[in-house]
Amino acid sequence: MTPADLAFTGGTVLTMDSARSRATALAVTGDRITAVGHAEVRDHIGPRTEVVDLTGRALLPGFQDAHIHAAAAGIELGQCDLTGTTSLAEYFRRISAYAAAHPTRPWLTGSGWSLESFPGGTPTRAQLDALVPDRPVYLVNRDHHGAWANTRALELAAITRDTPDPADGRIEREPDGTPTGMLQEGAMHLIERLLPPVTPEERLAGLLRAQSLLHSLGITGWQEAIVKADGSDMDSAATYYEAAERGLLTARVVGAQWWDREQGAEQIPAMLLRRKQFAADRFRLDTVKIMQDGITENRTAAMTSPYLDTHGCCTTNAGLSFVDPTALRSYVTDLDAHDFQIHFHALGDRAVREALDAIEAALTANGPRGNRHHLAHLQVVHPDDIPRFHRLNAIANLQPLWAAHEPQLDDLTLPFLPEPLRASHYPFADLLHAGATLACGSDWPVSDPNPLAGIHVAVNRIHPGTTNPPFLPTQRLDLMTALAAYTAGSAHVNRHPHTGTLTPGHYADLVVLNQDPFTTTPTTLSEIKVDQTYISGTQVFG
Repeated sequence: MTPADLAFTGGTVLTMDSARSRATALAVTGDRITAVGHAEVRDHIGPRTEVVDLTGRALLPGFQDAHIHAAAAGIELGQCDLTGTTSLAEYFRRISAYAAAHPTRPWLTGSGWSLESFPGGTPTRAQLDALVPDRPVYLVNRDHHGAWANTRALELAAITRDTPDPADGRIEREPDGTPTGMLQEGAMHLIERLLPPVTPEERLAGLLRAQSLLHSLGITGWQEAIVKADGSDMDSAATYYEAAERGLLTARVVGAQWWDREQGAEQIPAMLLRRKQFAADRFRLDTVKIMQDGITENRTAAMTSPYLDTHGCCTTNAGLSFVDPTALRSYVTDLDAHDFQIHFHALGDRAVREALDAIEAALTANGPRGNRHHLAHLQVVHPDDIPRFHRLNAIANLQPLWAAHEPQLDDLTLPFLPEPLRASHYPFADLLHAGATLACGSDWPVSDPNPLAGIHVAVNRIHPGTTNPPFLPTQRLDLMTALAAYTAGSAHVNRHPHTGTLTPGHYADLVVLNQDPFTTTPTTLSEIKVDQTYISGTQVFG
């Protein structure tokens, strides 16, 4: 027997295999797991084996994020960062400080502000003008579905009271029609097209900055949820490829090519070319991202029933389907035939239904091809569509950190939905009990990338550190299910074979937690820390 290079002993080994079995020791030879068990694993330890004494800590498969924007988040960390607070005064302080620290930048850009910080979720250009009157300012909000601009930015983009709303967005306006400075959804592109391009050096630095942070959270692989080809922060294929070819990409990453909703099937040949052009050892571009609707906070998520107004009366607005549902079925069928996986943004229950209809059309036309199509966000799912996930092998890609009471939900969403839609929010347990495969992601930088924070909310339906009542507590997941969704489930949706479980022959992608999550109380899960992270048996954090 060849001695192991690395061994872990003296703790809890949560294998996350189909039996959810437990062990106390694990051995690694080269980049693979070679033994999982108990005392017998010591037979693999030789004189040169590095032995890690877990001392009661827990060893798990590395976490994987099934929906994240890591490359763009890393770039944003180097811009005006408004995350981690909802204080308007703190926003103003950071914006002023950033402007002072970068006096020669032609545009001031950043992200991370929260809708809840402003009345009705809409900041104004006047607020920014008071801080930076002479240079254009463009700040994307936390969910990246809206942006805050000052007057100078609006002037450069020629956005006036006469500028029509784009079909897939909205310019918020003052009573006389003058733009307020808040741009929703597709209206953001009116300014984004003018932003200075991000340099290749900035892109690579941002990716490596993000990778380092994610490894510190125990994340060993992810799905980059939007990869564009337009020079924006989301245009990351070449960056990932360069990092992989230079040996700088330690994570396993699959990229989701952006479906341009202003085009149709004519964009598929270019996607096929990019899939081939950017294939690397730890990076693939074999998924397509289709954003079918918007978000509830600005009433663009597509619902089966119309939104309510501020008085609780029914309106005529039921949200937006960004891709015509009939055309969507045709596009998904074509993409599936080319063995692309489809990654849907489907937040409202009508968008969920349209996505499932498209998957069903592809299944009918092409037969089962094992492409593991998945629907992300799933804020509202109609009860009639819950069983379809299992029947269609459609994976439920959950962002569990959102399934808790907080101002954007309580003040900007629930009051504007009819009661049946309120009761169908984030139905994690219903999906599980209906046989759906669950995967988990963070949507960082929209929200915290820490898997343990997401697991905390999935189990408790309460945000860490708050005293709010649980949000729809019957939809809680048990701890083992939540851990499996962040490991085996996300590895499944990311199509990263030989990862996601601690099984002999699998890659040694591992995370050591400072305690066994089953020995703590559910309300303290978010306090668990990552001590070490390994990929292919090599330590990348700790």
